[in-house]
Amino acid sequence: MNSLRSSLERTSALTRRNCLALALLWGCVRIANATPVSLPSAKSLRDELTLALRNGHPLVVMVSLDGCPYCKLVRESYLSPLLREQGFPVVQVDLQSSVALQNFKGETQTHDALIHSWNIRSAPVVLFFGRDAAEVAPRLEGVSSPDYYGAFLDQRLEQAQAALKAL
Repeated sequence: MNSLRSSLERTSALTRRNCLALALLWGCVRIANATPVSLPSAKSLRDELTLALRNGHPLVVMVSLDGCPYCKLVRESYLSPLLREQGFPVVQVDLQSSVALQNFKGETQTHDALIHSWNIRSAPVVLFFGRDAAEVAPRLEGVSSPDYYGAFLDQRLEQAQAALKAL
């Protein structure tokens, strides 16, 4: 009787283990096949700012670096929902990118050159632009505390919105 019980317990444990392994494998496959979350790449900051201001919002610009895990966190967990769910205008510019865009003056330059003209050397950095391409809230640099990042972002957005209303 004890050997039968022992055998059943081992079979049950193997079955649970197999089910857990299959569930984990299925989750990994779903994650691997998931479309990566991205933000629109800046094309013409002048036009994007004009549209943002017309709708009563600052233009939110994320400086990102390919392969940066903190950039991925900010993009996927904070800025994409801000764009998708709240309609805030958010664009991304990429460190080390030679892709051309138009800056706020309408001049063509690369993403990387634009970022360096803003004296940014690391990523992620989130900037908030208002009238005349002025920064209307302090930059949000890095991810010092993921637990509070959302609160820091909300605070900057409130400051940027208030600055737009003050003018």
